[in-house]
Amino acid sequence: MRANQLALSYGACQGFWGAKRAHFSTLTRKWSTELFCAPCQYLQMVSGFRTTLVSPHRRKFHSSRQLSALQRLSPQEVTDRLRQNEYTQEFNSGGSMKSFDSNQLSSNNPIEDTRSEARCLLTAGMLFGVFDGHGGAACAQVIAKRLFHYITVCLLPSDLLQEYHQSDSNKKLLEPYNDKLQFYEDLQQLYDKSFKLFVEELANEKKQKEEFQMKDALVKAFLKLDGDLSKEGKLSNNGEVNKRTLSVAMSGAVACVAHIDGPHLHVANVGDCQAVIGVLGEGNTWTAKKLTDEHNADNISELNRIIKQHPPSEKDTVISSDRLLGQLAPLRAMGDFRYKWSREELTKYAVPTYGENVIAPHYHTPPYLTSCPDVSYHRLRPKDKFLVIASDGLWDLVSPLQAVRLVGEHMSGKVTLSPFRLPNANMTLNDINEALQQRKEVLKLKPIDKNASTHLIRNALGGSEYGLSHAKLSQMLSLPESIVRLVRDDITITVIYFDSDYLRHCPL
Repeated sequence: MRANQLALSYGACQGFWGAKRAHFSTLTRKWSTELFCAPCQYLQMVSGFRTTLVSPHRRKFHSSRQLSALQRLSPQEVTDRLRQNEYTQEFNSGGSMKSFDSNQLSSNNPIEDTRSEARCLLTAGMLFGVFDGHGGAACAQVIAKRLFHYITVCLLPSDLLQEYHQSDSNKKLLEPYNDKLQFYEDLQQLYDKSFKLFVEELANEKKQKEEFQMKDALVKAFLKLDGDLSKEGKLSNNGEVNKRTLSVAMSGAVACVAHIDGPHLHVANVGDCQAVIGVLGEGNTWTAKKLTDEHNADNISELNRIIKQHPPSEKDTVISSDRLLGQLAPLRAMGDFRYKWSREELTKYAVPTYGENVIAPHYHTPPYLTSCPDVSYHRLRPKDKFLVIASDGLWDLVSPLQAVRLVGEHMSGKVTLSPFRLPNANMTLNDINEALQQRKEVLKLKPIDKNASTHLIRNALGGSEYGLSHAKLSQMLSLPESIVRLVRDDITITVIYFDSDYLRHCPL
């Protein structure tokens, strides 16, 4: 999440840069340890930070002459950077999903976005999630590793839940894809303990045989994990707060999670990530169907919800400069307990580590922030071709319709990246000629990348009214750390492709 979304955090001042009117922090954060073990050190997960105010006269601004002097990347160097984190998974199970493409491009160092994909093993369906962190990467990385487990047990019917509980929660719930992260052993033990307590609580609740509601299950999973993050953030050892778990509680993340089971698609969203379906209509025209509403100051109903939850005396301070308490842009998030704990709790647990400025101005009637997701349902149709889930780093650059058109064109063009083969052996010369003519037309759309998420990032950064601009791409990928955060955010994208034949013939 961009620095302009956490303005004035921990006592930072405000400033403007160019036409973006971007609020940014002038704080230097010093990270001391990681949450993850050696193979994952590139993420540099935090245990806590001290803040040092930087004098305004020491800010550095870059002139257009300096920008034009940036290192010019070759086309191959651009492609190598764009493809560094891409991943593709194909499915042969005969379900509603054919494959998915994912990719990430960092702006922060380390990147504050993350993503997760997994197959549910004890129930049907798959889970896809994009998580956009702010105030550090800790919260986003932790919920990406844990949230799917909470969702999965909430989806279990009573008999399977009881069986899982009796197995001491040792059965494997998920088959993750492209998951390279491991927690340190002490943190893993702590998180396992919290999860087992939740399973026990859930098993006792489900003995009452309540009617299952998908929305309720997703909401419960989000709220329970957030509650566990809060409890873990207050844990102490010999009178001292655990700085690793406190750093997770003090940082925050927005999340967008999709559960797909056959033709049934549910999306749970907290914050300003977005999920969009690409719909192919008559005349081969593309339309975008949004499944999420952003929880920010552009959402009038969200503003009204927050204002109504607090006394009239706070109506001018609860939302200020389009931010929660003048600081946080997303109006719903996981973590961020500096906007949820009572003043007494913040004084006891957070102030000794982060100082008095951890308590926001006009902090009178917490909680100000919720992790309760909005849940939407959509029954997939044959004309629904794919789903795009992405962090706001993409949506800052392209509209949902532009993203859908780019992926749609990529779908048509990527077949040219494979050798041409006749559809069947018994074709007439006219049939072969028609197939070759179609191939000729599709060659006009031939993309550079096989991965649709990479294709989206390339066009979002380098697109112009005249097509792709290598010079623009090279410049956007060469910006120094001191300026890149003011120009673009971390970008994380997952594109899931649907099987139209399955959706055409599956029962209602």
